[in-house]
Amino acid sequence: MGGNQETHKAYQTRRLTFSACHRLHSPHLSDEDNLLLYGKCNHINGHGHNYIGLSRTKLIKMQHNLTLGFAVKVTLFGEIDPKTGMIMNMTELKKDMEEAVMKPMDHKNLDKDVEFFKTRPSTTENLTVFIWTRMKQMLRKPELLYEVEVYETENNIVKYRGE
Repeated sequence: MGGNQETHKAYQTRRLTFSACHRLHSPHLSDEDNLLLYGKCNHINGHGHNYIGLSRTKLIKMQHNLTLGFAVKVTLFGEIDPKTGMIMNMTELKKDMEEAVMKPMDHKNLDKDVEFFKTRPSTTENLTVFIWTRMKQMLRKPELLYEVEVYETENNIVKYRGE
C-alpha cells in the first residue's frame, strides 16, 4: 500500500450496565441538610433501581429495590488506523471497561466499597468523574478518551469530558 493514504477520524462508543447500591449523603453537610438536599435518596439504607440500557436515549426500568443499575457509555475519538480499520480494538476497550468499571463497582455498595466515595457523595456526576479517571489509567492510549456518559435513570444522565 502506498504511503499517501487519507486519514479519517471517528467516534467509537461502547456501552455496559452495572448494578450498585448507594446513598446520596455528603460528609460536608449535616444530616438535616442532607435530607433536605437529597430527599428520599438520602435514606439511611440506600436506594436504587435496576435498568437495562437499550439505546442512547431509552432505558427500560426493570424493578425498584436497593440496587441501582447504571448504563455507562465510554466514547473514544481518534484516527482510524489504515492498517486495522479501527480506532481501538473493541475487545481491548471491553477489557479496559471491565477493569475500570465492573471490577470496582458492579454489585457493590459504592459508599462503602469504593474508596473514592468515602469522602464525597456518590452522585452520578462524581461517578462519571470516577469512571473517567479509571479509564484514563486503563487505556493504552488515554488521549483517545473523549467522553464518559452515565445513565442513572432514563431521565438522569451525566456526561463528562475531562474538564
